[in-house]
Amino acid sequence: MTTAEESPAHLMLSQARQRFLTGHPLPADVPAETVAAWRRARFLGVRHDVRRADSVDARTAGSALLAAARPVLERLAPALGSRSALLLTDDRLRVLWTAGDAPGDGFRRDLAEREVGHNSAALALRTRRRAEVHGPEHFLDVWQDVSAVSVPVFAPGSGRPLGTITVAAGLCTGEGPHPGAALAEAAAAAVEAELQARSRSAERTLLDAYTRAAHGPGGGPGDGQERAVVALDGRNRLVSEAAVRLVSPQVLESLERGARALLRSAVPVESYDIALPEGAGCTAEFRPVQEQVGGRVLGIVALLEPVTEGAPVRVVPRPVAGRPTGSSVPWLHAVGRATELARGTEPLLLTGERGSGKTTLARELLNGTEPLVLDAAESPELCLRGSELMGHRPLLLRHAERLAQSDVAALNGLLDERPDVRLLATYTPGTPPGPCLQRLLDKLAARSVALPALRERPEDIRELLPALTPRPASGTPPLTWTLDALRALERYQWPGNLTELARLVRTLAENRRAAGPVGRAELPDSVREGPAARPLSPMEHAERTAILEALRRNGGNKARTAADLGIARATLYRKLREYRA
Repeated sequence: MTTAEESPAHLMLSQARQRFLTGHPLPADVPAETVAAWRRARFLGVRHDVRRADSVDARTAGSALLAAARPVLERLAPALGSRSALLLTDDRLRVLWTAGDAPGDGFRRDLAEREVGHNSAALALRTRRRAEVHGPEHFLDVWQDVSAVSVPVFAPGSGRPLGTITVAAGLCTGEGPHPGAALAEAAAAAVEAELQARSRSAERTLLDAYTRAAHGPGGGPGDGQERAVVALDGRNRLVSEAAVRLVSPQVLESLERGARALLRSAVPVESYDIALPEGAGCTAEFRPVQEQVGGRVLGIVALLEPVTEGAPVRVVPRPVAGRPTGSSVPWLHAVGRATELARGTEPLLLTGERGSGKTTLARELLNGTEPLVLDAAESPELCLRGSELMGHRPLLLRHAERLAQSDVAALNGLLDERPDVRLLATYTPGTPPGPCLQRLLDKLAARSVALPALRERPEDIRELLPALTPRPASGTPPLTWTLDALRALERYQWPGNLTELARLVRTLAENRRAAGPVGRAELPDSVREGPAARPLSPMEHAERTAILEALRRNGGNKARTAADLGIARATLYRKLREYRA
């Protein structure tokens, strides 16, 4: 294994990186994927000269992944060599645990590309396979003499990526895999085995709690009766025969949503409750299912009783129409990042396709504060004045892509003088922006969040439907859907995103005369027929997501997108045709 000084490839990349940072043309032999990584970092507003090291975020201490991985990693940590480090991240690339002597000026709390640029953990999570990044392939100055290898960790059963394990060491420029690759692979395999064992243990604990509740006092084998009991942990559902006769699909769906929310929240289990839908016909007593050691909440058991005449029945508060809803990873990741940025006083830019929920999320982030709303789509020339922009109320600027040049110049000037102004702006990529608008976007790039399109989070559609459905008239049953119709909605591409879905739901609610659930035959032709595409493999899905994100970043410009991704333009066109088909 050679040193950095003896490696011609390392010297060539280092010189090319310096030329890139100083705006000079690059040699033709620089790998396209490396140039694309540098360009992404610059577009995201990452500073290459940042040297501050962060501590691990204490808010991640309750992570289920960390609980399973810590014993494994602590056993493997002594195998680290000198000037080597072992790191665990979650699926948002937040560092949960570290050990060893970190090269490159200490640990970073967040390894997302928007924070530190190209790195092996972000690459492994995106590609869903082992990834290595060496020396000047990184964007940060402090990582120029660091080589890192990362391996994704997958959830047992679902195969969903939960995070990554990384081994970082001094620069390795020899042939063959990173010397820490075997340790990273072994750690990931051991953590997945521990997660599998804990999952089975949790399922047994849930089953035991369900059995005790179903055959407890008043419903035991002695009188030949079984109680109406439902046990859930976000993945599994156990329903007794008595509960099957008592509850509707809507009640079960409410219980499942509540169980998932409980497992994601930090609400004390003693005070947690789940409201049942209107007309449920039953009441419920909830009991948390917890680990015997550690007390971690694994799920809930609901003991159901039929409603007696005259007894009050709680109802689920109807969500505000259009309110941000969803539990998919892309949506939770975007909302979590936006919420984190909104806690500060600096500007925030929300980007995404039309109808993806940018304005609705912006209002939610203001926590009830009424903003000054300016919409460039209604009046391209807003004649912005400093007194309006620096007032006490936050400014919500919609459709920044349609601003007149004079208003863009006014905003640029304001941000130069007052970088902490309370501004929430929405931007829909489309035609390439002019130089003045591009300067504004560059200023806001480091504090921007891209919202996923609805087609990228189809699993959220079932949660969105109740929120988008108008309240039914008195005596009219609420709108429900057949499974076939739901599958058609989830397969449709939704070019108009949430706006298009809301319009479809409102039209059906107001105009249909048939009784019972909405069937597939009642949907518009384009939705009913759906794409005739085969299911994508996990690798194809990751690739498709990366292409869509790059297209959004580059305003739909396919030439820039191909360069950003480091692939030929013809390859990009071919992949777009394949995924569209």
